[in-house]
Amino acid sequence: MSILVNKNSRVIVQGFTGSEGTFHASQMIEYGTNIVGGVTPGKGGAIHLEKDVYNTVKDAKNNTDANVSIIFVPPAFAADAILEAIDSEIKVIVAITEGIPVKDMIKVKSYMKGKDNILIGPNCPGIITPNEAKVGIMPGFVFKKGNIGIISKSGTLTYEAADQVVKSGYGISTAIGIGGDPVVGTSTLDAIKLFMDDNETEGIVMI
Repeated sequence: MSILVNKNSRVIVQGFTGSEGTFHASQMIEYGTNIVGGVTPGKGGAIHLEKDVYNTVKDAKNNTDANVSIIFVPPAFAADAILEAIDSEIKVIVAITEGIPVKDMIKVKSYMKGKDNILIGPNCPGIITPNEAKVGIMPGFVFKKGNIGIISKSGTLTYEAADQVVKSGYGISTAIGIGGDPVVGTSTLDAIKLFMDDNETEGIVMI
């Protein structure tokens, strides 16, 4: 079992055709993540990494039935990208972008109240369910399947914890890097609750 993402997740990439989006989307596809398309305003109709590109998240959602989005959008525009994903009813939104202005994130956090979306990040490495889906920038080979959940504010320490868990003879159900910014979408407590509700997560490493 896992939380938030698995082999059935249908993932779109916002900022798909940029250098960061292209590099990390390629790695995610190679890992086996089910990326169903991407969004770059003004490039709708193009094909990138053998996937369709859409002008808006709503177009992408309508055409692919996506339920997860990962955001590689520059800081000045990233909050708008998150809001667009919220309005398009994307269930799980992963914001990798570092340096989003705090005032922008306060608006996003306020806008999310009472809504059903889950935001991971910003300024985070993302989320991975080993052997199923990598929605982030972590090195996939470090993570082996198992029943230990990992929650961390730090990207590097997420990988370090995963490595130590695996070397101790265990494996990982899902690892979440919640992000180190002052305002993030998912708190440590939120993540713990998700793991507590997962029957197959038997322990949690929290950093």
